[in-house]
Amino acid sequence: MSDQFEILSAGASSDAIGLVSQLGLEELDGELGRPRVVAAMIASADGRAAVEGRAGGLGGPADRAVLRELRCSVDAILIGPTTLVDERYSTLLDSDHRSRRIAAGLSAEPIAATISRRLNPQLAELELFAQPEQRIVVYSESNGPLEASGADLTVVRSQPGEMTLAGCLEDLYANRGVRTLLSEGGPTLLRALAAEGLIDDFIFTVSPLLVAGSAPTVLSGEPFEPPLGLQLENVWRSDSFLFLRYTRQC
Repeated sequence: MSDQFEILSAGASSDAIGLVSQLGLEELDGELGRPRVVAAMIASADGRAAVEGRAGGLGGPADRAVLRELRCSVDAILIGPTTLVDERYSTLLDSDHRSRRIAAGLSAEPIAATISRRLNPQLAELELFAQPEQRIVVYSESNGPLEASGADLTVVRSQPGEMTLAGCLEDLYANRGVRTLLSEGGPTLLRALAAEGLIDDFIFTVSPLLVAGSAPTVLSGEPFEPPLGLQLENVWRSDSFLFLRYTRQC
């Protein structure tokens, strides 16, 4: 460890396209047998991950631009079912991003994937499930019904106790053509991915807010023993927001 500091200039900033391009998502490792996973998470300066129950209250234009650019660049997005419902997911991208994806040889929309062991029936009520160009993959251990009102929905079912995170990622890689994946949370899913060593890049956004209270943090669940080490790769600033990119410490 060093006690030397590098000064981050007040003018040090990058647009969302430049930030995401530095991740090098096109540099894939075929030996993983699963997608390269980027986790995007936002927290207040005092570490809270929600305002009035929603992460959206922490963000600003720069944060939203980075999230959209990440969505524009990956093959699929993995979101926990509770986050999907609480954040009321509707559309993932605007028309400009869809056009850019098509020009790059990608589908107009990334696949939206979720893991819902008990098959939350509220998922079908989301506007996301009504979008005609949206492919959705739901992994579940339930035999219950789930239908989409417009989206292309696939439900991959497993026997109770047999579904694993690694298995879901392997299915996306082998059977859905997913080489890059963005996970947007929530805190339970992000902790589970981190615990199993399934996150390759961590993008932390520090929001210039103090929230206090009992709102969740970006990861929830039992503590890691020992804590997981990270390697800081990049720091960006936009106005009073900080964007930190970490990779797993080997």
